[in-house]
Parts: sequence; structure tokens; C-alpha cells
Amino acid sequence: MKGGLKVSQISLILIGFVCATILLLAYVKSLFLSSSLLPQNHVLQLSPDLRVKDEDALGEGSGSEQSVDSVILESEKYPTYTISSPVIKVTEELVTHEEIGGIVPNFTENGDLKDVSDKKSGSIEQLADVSTLVNSGNEHSENLTITPERQDCNLAKGRWVIDDNRPLYSGFGCKQWLSSMWACRLTQRTDFEYEKLRWRPKNCEMEQFTGVKFLKRMQNKTLAFIGDSLGRQQFQSLMCMVTGGKDRPDVRDVGHEYGLVQSRGSKRPDGWAYRFPETNTTILYYWSASLCDLTPINPSDPATDYAMHLDRPPAFLSHFLPRLNVIVLNTGHHWNRGKLKANRWVMYVDGVPNTNKKTATIGGAKNFAIHSIVNWVNSQLPKYPHVKAFYRSISPRHFFNGDWNTGGTCDNTTPLSEGKEVLQDESSDYDAARAVRGTSVKLLDITALSQLRDEGHISRYSIKATPGVQDCLHWCLPGVPDTWNEILFAQL
Repeated sequence: MKGGLKVSQISLILIGFVCATILLLAYVKSLFLSSSLLPQNHVLQLSPDLRVKDEDALGEGSGSEQSVDSVILESEKYPTYTISSPVIKVTEELVTHEEIGGIVPNFTENGDLKDVSDKKSGSIEQLADVSTLVNSGNEHSENLTITPERQDCNLAKGRWVIDDNRPLYSGFGCKQWLSSMWACRLTQRTDFEYEKLRWRPKNCEMEQFTGVKFLKRMQNKTLAFIGDSLGRQQFQSLMCMVTGGKDRPDVRDVGHEYGLVQSRGSKRPDGWAYRFPETNTTILYYWSASLCDLTPINPSDPATDYAMHLDRPPAFLSHFLPRLNVIVLNTGHHWNRGKLKANRWVMYVDGVPNTNKKTATIGGAKNFAIHSIVNWVNSQLPKYPHVKAFYRSISPRHFFNGDWNTGGTCDNTTPLSEGKEVLQDESSDYDAARAVRGTSVKLLDITALSQLRDEGHISRYSIKATPGVQDCLHWCLPGVPDTWNEILFAQL
């Protein structure tokens, strides 16, 4: 046919059409696959407000004693992530919130993982299977690193183990720093197995404490314990640990710099402060059993009552905070009607006697005061970025069959008869944990691990040895408070 297409031309057109169709189908198929699967060279992207905080998600799958069991990702504050060791691999499945065992991880507004234990039977166990995703990984997993302030594992979760290298100082020595009433080696006590126990966190090893390392880390710095007599025990424990229980004539008493001098008629000063000259390190203790500001209601009356301001920090802390580098706060055991009456403390809020019935209860007042002191310290930290603040959770009492003045006892001398391991992730001191949440004040969580150590108290071996009266509140030293300081040192 004239002017028509030749057979060869038609064949070329048909071949071109078939090729174009094949290419189009291949392109459509690739789009479908890419929409359902992440490419292998995909770079992990994190939402600016995404936080992953699930200690079961990074379990012991690696079998390493130094594996990390908690991670927090904050791309808004830390655009890049660095970690020294170990490297944590987080697979894309975890971060994209795919359902795991039928459960979608649920996050609060603050980014914390919500408790889903009540939503499905066995949900905790199912959620724990996230560890399989994290630890298995593959060659395309992203290497993520933990932000500097979160690289420690949960130091309050672990077990007590026997260590023949304990104690860290002699119970016969340390007379320069240790009160004789707490030195159980100087009493009639004959069992000392409790001195041989060391705390070992579940998924990491705490750095071994030495006085040399502590002083170097705290060079030109001041550490202050502010709290009740349990805070004083922690202070004396640290002085013994740093010096190895040896006399140190070169260590200077600098209490006068902080107004810690014994006034006329008092049994002791309100605290002590000592300075190690080789590193210019100062360790001090200030007695503030309630962590409230105390002011005389009638200064001209020697028998006046004292206003216990639930919403104001101790005057000592507010005055000396700029000079401090590390503060460790605690309160708890003085919050009872007997102590308030004996000390003539009257609850005040906003500068006037408290009239709020909820706050007027002992539990309500204590909780209110804890939140107040934590919030006040948190408000001051931006002004003093050199300060690191801790709130220490409550030290447990072990009175059985009564209280301290009604025949209560703690006669057990067998270590760990109640158990040796802490498996929970949350603190047993609910008020303390809730108070520090969302603040820059860190929780020094010692409650659950100390709860297992009922044999470590002074018990009936006190210096006075009053019949029918046992001290099931304070601890023998060396003893449990040494562990509190090791955990503190690990977080400095």
C-alpha cells in the first residue's frame, strides 16, 4: 500500500510498545515494594520528640555484663549520638512502632513508656520480647549512641554478691570520721558477714570506687549532704571510704566557712565540713531532717515554737548553693507527730500556719515538702550549671513486732534471708521518684536494694544497749551506706 507503513516499521513500533509496557510494570512494582518495605540502605530517622525508654528492650541478649538496659533518644537536644562502649543496635522495626506481640508501645506526653500491664494478659512478657528485635539486629541496623547523661544503666536494679575484698575500710579504724555509735566492730556484735556484700547492677558494672579516683573527679569541688541522720551516716561513710579509714592529719576542718560551729549549750554543730588539700575537695554535711526552712515564731522567747516552712528550702542550702558542686538531699524518718511535737515544729505554707487539710496530714505534708525542695533546686540549676543535684530515696526501717520504743526488733544476722535481687525497674520510694520526674534533679535510688539488708542495722548492739530497745533504722558502718556512695560515685 502506497504511503502505508511497512511491515518492518510496524514490527519496530510493536516491539517499542511492549518494551515500554514492561518498563512501566516494573516501575509500578518497585513503587509498591518500596512503600511496604524499608530499603536496606535506609538511614534511620527519629522524630524530634521520640523517646524510647524501656529497660527490658535492651536486655541481656548479648550476654555481656556491661550491656546497657536503658536508652533514651532525644534528637531535639542531641542531634548526634555518641557512645564509647558497648555499641547498641536498634532495628528499624522498634523505632517505627510496629506491633510487637500484638501490643503497640504506648508513650506518655513526656515520652516515657506507659505501663500496659493491665491492658492484656501477659502484656509485660510480650513487650519484653522487644529485646529480641534490639539484640538480634542485622547488617543494616543503625548504630545509635546514648546521650551523655543516660549512658549508665539502672544502678538500683541488680543483686548482692559476696566479695572477699570487702569492706572498703576497717570497722576498727576510721575513728577520725566515724561515730562510735555506728561502728559495730566496737560493740559486742560478733557476726560480720554483712561487711562482705557488694552490690552488682544487673546489666552493667559500677566503676570501682577508690579514694584517689574520687578526689581526682571532685578536684576543686564541694559535695554536700543535706538531710537527716541517715544523711550523716552517708557522709561519715564517704569520709571513711575516701581515706580508707586512715587518720589524715592533713585534712582540714573548714566548718567555720559554712557556719558549722558548735554553739554554746548544744551537743554538736549543725554539721561538719572537711577539705582535702591535695585536690581542694570539700565534703560537708548539714543537718536538716525535714528539708524545710525553720524559723522561730517568737525569736525573743527561748521556748518558742518554730515555723516549719513546707514550701521553702533550708536557709543553709539557699545561701550556700552557689558554692556547691554536688548536693545529695534526703528526708523521711522525722515526719511523724512525735518528732514534730518534740522539736516544736509548726507547719507553715506561704508564710502563715497551714490550713490546708490535705497538707496537714503527715504524709501529705512530707510529700508536699519533697516536691517543694526538688522544684526549688530544679529552678536554681539553670543559674548554677556547675551544680549537680541528687535526691536520695528513703532508707528502709526493719522493725518487726513493734516500733523502736515498743519492743520492735531486727535480730536477724543471716545476710539476704529475705532475698538478694532487685528486679523492679521503678523505685520503691514512690514520692521521691514522682518528685524528681521531669526535673534535672537525679534520683539516688537506694530503697529496694537496702530493703534486702535487714541484718545490717545496729540492732541490739548499740553503745547504750538499752534493754528492749533496738536500732533498726541506722546501719552498721562499714555497711549498706557504703553502697549508696558507690552508686553516687558512679553517677558523678
